[in-house]
Amino acid sequence: MSTEKKEIFERVEEMLGAQGFSIAAKDDTRPWGGFFVIDENQAQDFANQYFDGIDVENLRIGGKLSPKILIVAPQARLSWQYHHRRAEIWQVVEGTVGIKRSNTDDEGEVAEYNPKDQVKLQQGERHRLIGLDGWGIVAEIWQHTDASHPSDEDDIVRVQDDFGR
Repeated sequence: MSTEKKEIFERVEEMLGAQGFSIAAKDDTRPWGGFFVIDENQAQDFANQYFDGIDVENLRIGGKLSPKILIVAPQARLSWQYHHRRAEIWQVVEGTVGIKRSNTDDEGEVAEYNPKDQVKLQQGERHRLIGLDGWGIVAEIWQHTDASHPSDEDDIVRVQDDFGR
């Protein structure tokens, strides 16, 4: 892992700790960057901190909201993907990121998003998070759309992936 990547993960981990969040999982091995998963019981606190207090009970159909912090490296792209059992809400925390969106498998144009910008991705909507000139940090909440079969990491349909996944 590069020194720069190690430093940003350490800084974000310290920031989350200072905000009182319990980290349920951490993955800094992704080729595009990685993420932190926050304890589900802190979903409302997470929403208060990163989503201007959006009421998570209005999002909670059943199961978890899976609050996360995504960290995307400069010039890296997550897969062009969609989900069958969740919608997502993203809010940029730090840096400028690119996001592509489309209702078809054809990639849309890159739109730039800055801190405090929020994006609501619908179930089935194709999307891709892109690192631009610097590291990007994005808060994410999943809105599960099937209470009897909540979304998980297997609910990713990759249309295109730079890393052959």
